[in-house]
Amino acid sequence: MTSYLSLDFYLSSPHSCGYLPGQTATNLFVDPEVAMDIAHYSTLARLGFRRSGRLVYRPHCSHCSACLPVRIPVAQFQPNRSQQRAWKINQDLSAIYRPVEFRAEHFDLFYRYLKVRHVKGGMDNSTPEDYLSFIASDWDETSLIEFRDAKDQLLAVAVIDALTDGISAVYSFFDPILKRRSLGVYIILWEINEAKELNLPYVYLGYWIKACQKMQYKSTFRPLEVYQDKKWSIFEET
Repeated sequence: MTSYLSLDFYLSSPHSCGYLPGQTATNLFVDPEVAMDIAHYSTLARLGFRRSGRLVYRPHCSHCSACLPVRIPVAQFQPNRSQQRAWKINQDLSAIYRPVEFRAEHFDLFYRYLKVRHVKGGMDNSTPEDYLSFIASDWDETSLIEFRDAKDQLLAVAVIDALTDGISAVYSFFDPILKRRSLGVYIILWEINEAKELNLPYVYLGYWIKACQKMQYKSTFRPLEVYQDKKWSIFEET
């Protein structure tokens, strides 16, 4: 156990790394009994922490530093051609804020997404209880954003947290069949635009790992900032 920011932190037991096959990992996490709030969580996000359910954590592996927290400075963001196409092709979608609660329609989409995009990823056999405990917390301002087409079909859902200096992109899931729409890219573009509308400077994307192919999309959003050596700086991939 360690303490700073008037909070207690604990180190998890070693477990299989969810990003790098064959590796073990440990996480530093905030005492789950602490009274967390948006102000504390926003400070922790600026220090590279992330939320899963109500648990706030950061990778803390003695042998590895591959997990790099990244965020988009929205005022400086410039979409590339591929991102411009994704934005244009999805202009028929409506974005609707929903409270965090169980909806069978959402869970069905979540389940289909995992079965195609994250087979054997540890979550593909999630129950409704698993799903809700993963996306929800009892202390943050979390919203579910539905993306529906002109026929009112649900195509995607984004889970976002409110921070004092931005939006935290907790998770997103979408119809895995509609590859042409690039819905994962579009959701991040929407979050960037929403942060601008709310006069918030950042969209926090969680972690980027160079050796993890599924995370490479994050490095296409430029400029991108990375948290290393206890400071945020412009990301330069080597």
